[in-house]
Amino acid sequence: MNKTLIIAVMVTLLALSAESFRMPRQAVEEEAGSLTKITDTIKSYYDGSVNTASGYIDNIRGMKLEEKVKGIYEDTTLVVSTYFGIMQDQMYFILYPQQ
Repeated sequence: MNKTLIIAVMVTLLALSAESFRMPRQAVEEEAGSLTKITDTIKSYYDGSVNTASGYIDNIRGMKLEEKVKGIYEDTTLVVSTYFGIMQDQMYFILYPQQ
């Protein structure tokens, strides 16, 4: 009985000391979950659309369309204000005729 007790104690000590010498496992990367895949896909589509829109804006700026539109707007407001003034005078003389 003493021999079995001594052997049990020795095996226990050996097992406890052997555990401390174990090499730690390397973390195994798990495959990305479905939520991660979906968010990555959405992010890539968003980045692609932002890059495309930025490219379009750069092309528009390269064509100097902003300056052309500003010029057209200024010319149009000048013409409309002139004709509006003429129409306003005509309405005034229709409503208050000079005798």
